[in-house]
Amino acid sequence: MSALSDFPITRRWPPVRQDVIQLYTLNTPNGIKTSVMLEECGLEYDAHHISIGNPEDQFTPEFLSLNPNNKIPAMIDPNGPDGKPLGLFETGAMLIYLGDKTGKFLPASGEARYHTIQWLMWQMGGVGPMFGQVGFFHRYKGKEIEDPRPRTRYYNEARRLLGVLEKQLDGKDWITGEYSIADMAVAPWLGTVRLNYDAEVETGMSDMANVQAYLDRFLARPAVQRGRLVGAA
Repeated sequence: MSALSDFPITRRWPPVRQDVIQLYTLNTPNGIKTSVMLEECGLEYDAHHISIGNPEDQFTPEFLSLNPNNKIPAMIDPNGPDGKPLGLFETGAMLIYLGDKTGKFLPASGEARYHTIQWLMWQMGGVGPMFGQVGFFHRYKGKEIEDPRPRTRYYNEARRLLGVLEKQLDGKDWITGEYSIADMAVAPWLGTVRLNYDAEVETGMSDMANVQAYLDRFLARPAVQRGRLVGAA
């Protein structure tokens, strides 16, 4: 019996290879974070498509057994700490884990480590939730709401957050100077504003030269180009 057989999710989405990371994902901004990190690190993994519009995927007992919060992505590393399998959800935890596992894209200690983690937390606590609301009110069902106040609120908060990033990137190619998990967390959301939401003007992103150049650098990376396709329908 393999190490993965103890995870109920593997009965619904069987591993292709028993000895590699199992990633349960969709190529949304959050899903792209982890697939890009896996690609950047050169780690072997099986990707399993999870449809967030299909209750027979993300709300099944099998998926909930790994992520009780019913969101993508989630992952299992059959070769976790002390050689034991480890299941994880929440992209921040997954990025930190993979950085520590490989020794890549996250400093092992000291000031640089905590600066990287603080920008990761900035994305998780601000950019992700606020940009997601921009998408809902600008592109998806929320655009049908006539009251402009929710839409305006999220445009303005996205603009404020982008202004923070614009300033941080002044004189830098990457958020902390070196390419890191912070960039893999933040940049997919910028890509969504540009490529999916078509909301660069409304959020002020179109006028932010540092942010625009930063996103272009990110999208040009071969591992990013591969990672953006993982989990696509």
